[in-house]
Amino acid sequence: MKRVVQITVNGVERTILVEPYYSLLDMLRDELHLTGTKKGCDEGDCGACTVLLNGQPVTSCLVLAHSVHDAEVTTVEGLASGGELHPVQLSFAENGGLQCGYCTPGLIMATVGLLNSNPDPTEEEVKFGLGGNLCRCTGYSKVIEAVMAAVESSKEAE
Repeated sequence: MKRVVQITVNGVERTILVEPYYSLLDMLRDELHLTGTKKGCDEGDCGACTVLLNGQPVTSCLVLAHSVHDAEVTTVEGLASGGELHPVQLSFAENGGLQCGYCTPGLIMATVGLLNSNPDPTEEEVKFGLGGNLCRCTGYSKVIEAVMAAVESSKEAE
């Protein structure tokens, strides 16, 4: 039997009927048509489905949709503001932190979550913070460079 879930997604309050077995990932993609969040392994190992749940990065494939009732979720689609990319999105684009793009939304969301909790991480802290996100294209060096560039950019903006 479907259950009602009230949730705020990217700043918009939504009421959704979902099957009890639906994951947050399935709800975002299938019910809300927010396809920036990618379904990779569907087992919580790859990080492609990372979103912010109440400000914290989570692998949305492991979170049951009905457990997020009254929660706030931010997806990669919710980062840009007024037509301007989020600084992390911009840094990934400018510094080659993406190639095929499949893992990119999860990496960006994990980075935003990391920088929310630690705005000035060391390179080692960045590597640890992104350890749950797999990428088969970049070899990670460009991803780390993009994150560190975002950190420097935020310092300059202060």
